[in-house]
Amino acid sequence: MKPAASLPADRPLPPGYWRLPQILLALFAVISVATLWDPPAGRTSWFLEVGPGIAGIAVLVGTARRFPMSRLVYVFVFVHVLILIYGGIYTYAETPLGNWAKEAFDFERNHYDRVGHFALGFFPAFTIREVLLRRTGLWRGGWLVFLVLSVVLAIGAFWELLEWWTTLVVASDVGQAFLGSQGDIWDAQWDMFLALVGAAVGLLVLSRVHDRSMAVVSEA
Repeated sequence: MKPAASLPADRPLPPGYWRLPQILLALFAVISVATLWDPPAGRTSWFLEVGPGIAGIAVLVGTARRFPMSRLVYVFVFVHVLILIYGGIYTYAETPLGNWAKEAFDFERNHYDRVGHFALGFFPAFTIREVLLRRTGLWRGGWLVFLVLSVVLAIGAFWELLEWWTTLVVASDVGQAFLGSQGDIWDAQWDMFLALVGAAVGLLVLSRVHDRSMAVVSEA
């Protein structure tokens, strides 16, 4: 790790830097209102699926001025929340796209849940990576990758605990729909594994792209 005194400094933001994040935030607000109006799975299901994404966006908005993230992170958060919203509208086990794929490719289950958990690793990995690079002084390399993957795996495990807790506390029909196991006894293990795979694939393919985006706001 770098000495604390050499932690990377943030750069002055270029003119118009906030235009894209503001557009994404406005689109998120419009899409949220439109899909929350009368979702087929009900509003409780919508909030269960999308609530964590809303909390994450609230944190990004609240810390934006003192810790602006790269534009790539803002785009990835937006795309990730769209995936959550689509799952929240129908529940992950009943998404039309997943049902179409199930019939078209003769799958045994609706696999949109798998897509959602892959995304749970793929997109947050870059938020985690950026915070570690810009606020801990950690060098790029093996330890950075290890820590990002560890945090993603912890998030995936916590999500499984959240699903379990919700199934116990919330009304059984909504809780079971939120769990989305579709009869698979290994569903929790698959979900955590896919989050880990998503993070690993993202870091392997897009780390350099993330570095270029991050260079606009930081010396990291």
